[in-house]
Amino acid sequence: MRTQYYTASSLDGFIATEDDSVDWLFPLGDPDDSSYPEFIANVGALVMGSSTYEWILRNSEKVIEEVGSAWPYSQPTWVLTTRTLQAIDGADVRFVRGDVRVVHEEMRAVAGDKNIWVVGGGDLAGQFYDAGLLDELIVSVGSATLGSGKPLFPREVLSPVLRLVSVRQIGATMVELRYEVGSESSSASGSRS
Repeated sequence: MRTQYYTASSLDGFIATEDDSVDWLFPLGDPDDSSYPEFIANVGALVMGSSTYEWILRNSEKVIEEVGSAWPYSQPTWVLTTRTLQAIDGADVRFVRGDVRVVHEEMRAVAGDKNIWVVGGGDLAGQFYDAGLLDELIVSVGSATLGSGKPLFPREVLSPVLRLVSVRQIGATMVELRYEVGSESSSASGSRS
């Protein structure tokens, strides 16, 4: 079981615009041409921040068009938020607040031997990193620049640096980079297996 931050980023390091739009991403390719189908098949639980969850709510028509329902995941999902958010009918969503270490333990119990997906945003992934709970970053970098926006991973990672384990070209507009998080940065978790 691994805790993975799987996301897409612009070439200049942003996952969304300042107003949380990811519309820049859709013209760059089809998720079925990426590692996403294999990746999601191995996910047992998800966690996201409130901005990511609210994007799904605001874009329910796009989500329905893509996957046939207003909620795109079959796995249990934790949403970290300090606010009261609207629930989605039929979705196994758990609204929580507080320390990601507590949430991670709950997710581990539910995920079994499958992986945990930190959907986003970048600061949420950074909180898992800070707690020593992040095992891997999988980033599809698109050939678009945003100039500003929500950063991919707003953390300083210098020692040890992330270890590049694979590079995969996805068509003519994207590349997938897989990084393993160094063991010194995760010594507090014991989440490595």
